[in-house]
Amino acid sequence: MAASRFFILLAFLLPAFNFAVARVLTPAPESPTVFKFKYHNGKLLTGRVAVNLIWYGRFKPSQKAVVADFIAAVQSPPSDQAQPSAATWWRTAQSYYYNGRGGASVSFYLGKQVSDENCSLGKSLTARQLRRLAVTHAGDRPNSINVVLTSSDVAVEGFCSSRCGTHGAVSGGRKNKNLQIPYIWVGNSETQCPGQCAWPFHRPIYGPQTPPLVAPNNDVGVDGMVVTLAGLLAGTATNPFGDGYYQGPPEAPLEASSACPGIFGKGAYPGYAGELLKDPATGGSYNAHGVKGRRHLLPALYNPTTKSCFTLT
Repeated sequence: MAASRFFILLAFLLPAFNFAVARVLTPAPESPTVFKFKYHNGKLLTGRVAVNLIWYGRFKPSQKAVVADFIAAVQSPPSDQAQPSAATWWRTAQSYYYNGRGGASVSFYLGKQVSDENCSLGKSLTARQLRRLAVTHAGDRPNSINVVLTSSDVAVEGFCSSRCGTHGAVSGGRKNKNLQIPYIWVGNSETQCPGQCAWPFHRPIYGPQTPPLVAPNNDVGVDGMVVTLAGLLAGTATNPFGDGYYQGPPEAPLEASSACPGIFGKGAYPGYAGELLKDPATGGSYNAHGVKGRRHLLPALYNPTTKSCFTLT
């Protein structure tokens, strides 16, 4: 009977699509990207959108707080945060709406949080299982993004070898089979591949071996997850269903963040993340203030107005 229920579940999950991956966080490339961004006439996310967090595996309360505070910081008014701020960073993603045809604006708020500490689908997940988790654990409500966050002891198909996270869309399910729900997956790379998915908080596997930076929240794995999540959140807003803003082939698009790899501050080059701020008490490097005194390192975003990579510092 359990097996039957499993196959019924898969039957009403329509085919899902991965539109972009957050590739390994290698240092900035030698040659800058030639920008040829295009709007492909698709739908963008608009209005108030809930960001639901699905914690798969064991996470400390302090780790959950870092991610939850980042989501809160993105939607908080810039005037409520010290500058440069996460909210100001998000304004660059908002500029796609002002320049384009997709809608007026989008804002995020922290929705439900679901914990699956016992790893109901095991500790080795396929891409299909990630999509299943995104729907079954957080539901299929419209105007939402379901984010699956896997702990450091959970292996995911393609993790480390080709990606640190991904975003796409999956059908709602039995009641809302025609509704496409955007989803994001991000993995904690602290023990599996910090040199690939937690740079610049760890020495990179490839490229110049410069000393790693101190993570702003003293957690290499989770601070690296915030970098990946931030980039994927921008990609989800501006290219949620594969026909929004991107350049290159649709099966491997460069989006708002992935078009500016390895860049966090002005003057970035291979092995150097750019000019950043440093916390005098902890030595942590950051470029954005958040809520509750939190600090974050956020990736550069392609600015469609200036046609260049935008950084906060």
